[in-house]
Order: sequence, then structure tokens, then C-alpha cells
Amino acid sequence: MSVASQRALDYLEGQPGIIFNRLYQQPSTALAIFRRMLPHLAKNLVMAMLFMPIPLAATDLETWVKPDNDSVRARDQSLNILLRLKVLEEIRNDQHKTAYQLNKAFRKSLRLALTGGGDHRSFGVPSSTADKNEVTIDFLDTFARQQWESILYYVVGSAGQGLGGAVNVTAGTKELLTGGGFVVLRGRNAHITRDGFSFLLQETNAQIWTLLIEYLKLSERLQMDAVDVLSFLFTLGSLELGVSYTTENLTPTQLQMLDDLSDFGVVYRRSPDSPRYYPTRLATTLTSDLPALLNTSLSTSSIGVTPTAGNMVAPQETEKGYIIVETNYRLYAYTSSPLNISILSLFANLKTRFPNMLTATLTKSSIQTAIAAGITADQIITYLTTHAHPILRKSTPILPPTVVDQVRLWQLENERMKATPGYLIRDVGTQEEYLKAVSHADTIGVLTWQNDAKGIFFVTKFDQMQQYFKAVARRRRDDDPPQG
Repeated sequence: MSVASQRALDYLEGQPGIIFNRLYQQPSTALAIFRRMLPHLAKNLVMAMLFMPIPLAATDLETWVKPDNDSVRARDQSLNILLRLKVLEEIRNDQHKTAYQLNKAFRKSLRLALTGGGDHRSFGVPSSTADKNEVTIDFLDTFARQQWESILYYVVGSAGQGLGGAVNVTAGTKELLTGGGFVVLRGRNAHITRDGFSFLLQETNAQIWTLLIEYLKLSERLQMDAVDVLSFLFTLGSLELGVSYTTENLTPTQLQMLDDLSDFGVVYRRSPDSPRYYPTRLATTLTSDLPALLNTSLSTSSIGVTPTAGNMVAPQETEKGYIIVETNYRLYAYTSSPLNISILSLFANLKTRFPNMLTATLTKSSIQTAIAAGITADQIITYLTTHAHPILRKSTPILPPTVVDQVRLWQLENERMKATPGYLIRDVGTQEEYLKAVSHADTIGVLTWQNDAKGIFFVTKFDQMQQYFKAVARRRRDDDPPQG
């Protein structure tokens, strides 16, 4: 599962069941959840049960999967995600055995989405009249790029260095970035935080979802209808790039969202009272893994080549890395992007700048300055690895080990201990039951530490483990028939 999908899943998991029931009334939402957030095996389970007339017994489900460890792990992971999203419901069948059935609203909506029919209009309503002023896909890409890069400039603190984007960041967006912990205000200037640097490390789709989740949290405090907000975001992911859609079928909450999403570059609307809007590529890729922007100034360029309108290609073709790190802590960055340069200046001393390259040095002072600002050594290493030049990618490891170790040591000089909030679980039962519980925690990604000798382990989330223990207890009751 991608980072973007995981963030959306974590947010949805905290919503009450009534929110899911209302959300799944919309076929566009059911299809988006199915396409974006479910692993391959979970999709197969949903499709197998979509037209099934009766609940699927848990014992029958077990026969669908090979008994080897990898297959069982994949099955448990898929069931866990389906239950967390309320797509699947665990019930007792007529034989009083554990069984599974699809959420009724989800099943109905997904059927409509896959087979067509109904008058739900959840996939948007195209405008019935042509726009007098043609809006091209190139224009939408440029608009989305300018709006989004301006946000990135603000996060990195470039505005205080005279490197602001093509458009100003609105007060509402600034408040959102501050409330989300991506920046802190010191005087009139914004300064990047640890979360802000993590934000910059993500690919664009993940960045969009990260910001949208903060928007969702803010909308709750503003008492906007959560279902209206969520369903509109999922609807945007199903729209067609370059097509104008009417605002007539939108709710007041969704009309209010258009102005906010326009600030992010997710939609384009000529004026606040315009009867039509256009989804940009940032919107149409919300529920897919396609690149959200064809090219940005954050994208890297080949040595000696500056991206132009004529050679704009998908990010996966241009973002091949631009940083070379030597064992003497010297950096060579083949980029002309002010945004890239500004990011490097957060943790490196810039030395010399050429038209398409600059040199810099990693020093104890520059690294500890970054750490004091909330950036971690691992984040710096991840950034250098992610954006390493193809020359470095030919070797293993990608970065010189001496540089990696020294960056971490510079952080350890000031930090001797790391605290992780979570829950300690003990007294699980037999050794076999303990190992199965640990394996499940590891499968769903919440295991932090374990001590097999003492039969204890530590997890970051308990709700999912609580579901697991309840499921184990139900299976035990199923296996033990009542006496007498």
C-alpha cells in the first residue's frame, strides 16, 4: 500500500460506523476505496463476495488460501484492512459459526459503479454548455503546478529567502500548514519542522493526501459535514481531466470546498460564482497511482538539461536523482531548481553555484542546525538516498557508509534516548498463541518490540490487536461446542 493510501486509511479508521454507512451510499466512494486502499487479495475477496447470496463462513475462507505462512499472512492482512474500513462485517451465520459479509451499502454502491445504472450522479455532472474561454489540459497542469509549488516553497521557508512561488499562499492555507505542524511561525517567517520535512520527502500524491487529511480535521472543527467533504474528494478522483463539471448538484459544503481546493491547485474555478469547475491532475490522480504532476521545479533534471515545455515528461522519467555524495562529505547537486537548493540549505553548507549545479558540504554544524530545527538524521539520509544521482545508484549501498554513520553520530551527540508511545501486551496465553499474536502485530505494521523469553511485546496501536484477540476468542468458541 502506498503512503498516500495508508494515510487515508489511518484517517478513515478513526471514523464512526455511521460515517462509513453514509459514505458508502455513493458509488464513487465505494469504487475509490476498492481501487485505492485495498491490497490485491482483498480486492479478490470483495469481488468473490460481491454477488454472493449468503455470508461466507470463516472456515470456507480459510480453504481459499494456501496454508503456507506468506499466504496466511496476506489473508490476515487483507481481512484486517477490510474490517477496519467497515467493508467487511464479521457475523454469526445460521450454524452459529463465524462468517463474513460485505457491508450492504458498500455492496450496492460497488455493484452500481461496476455495472452502471442509477441516478446517483456521484461521478460528477459535466457542464451542459461549452466554456466560452477554452481551458486546456496544459493550462490546468500549469495552474496546479504553480499553486502546489507555492505551498512547497512556503513549507521549506523559501519565502523568507526571496524564493517564493509564482502565486501567494492564502491565509487559510498558511493556517492549515501551521495547524498541521508542517511549519512554525517565528515572527513573520515560517520555519520548517520535522513533520514538514517528512512532508517534502513524500511523492506528490502522498503530499496531497497528507494536506487533505489536515483539511478534513479542520473541517470537523468548523462543523462541516464530514461525509460531504470525504465523498467529494473521492468523487474528484473519478473525474476526467480537461472536462468542466457543473456546480449545480453540489452541496453548500462542497461549494465551500471548491475555493479551498482551488488554493491547493486541486481544482480550477475561474471565479467564486462560476457555475463550472475543472479538476486538475492533482484531483484526477487522488484515487490512482498515476503521477500527480507532469513536471515541477522540484523535479530533477539531467546534467546540462533544463526542462522546458517541449520536453515535459512524467516524473518517473525525469526524477532520476541529482545528488552525488562523496566520502569527504562533499555534495554535488545537478539542479537549477530554487526549491531543491533551498531544501539542501536546510542541512548542508552551500559552497559554489553554477547554472545547473552547485556544491555543498555536510558538516557537524549544518547537521546539528537541521536537527535543532526538528529534522532527523534518518530524514536527511532518506532525502539524499531518494534523490541520489544514477551514478550512485549503480553501487550498493547508495550513500557512502562513512557519511551515513557520521550523520547519525552527530545526532546521537545530543539525543541518547527515543520514546515511542504505545501499549505493552503480556499474558497472551501459550507460547504458540503469543507467537501468532506477535506475527499478526508485525503483519499489520504495529509491532515495535518483542521479548519472546518473557512473552511480552509492544505495539503502537491497540484497537487492531483488540479486534484480533476478539476474533481468536470467537474462533475458540466455535471450535468448542456447548456441553450437554
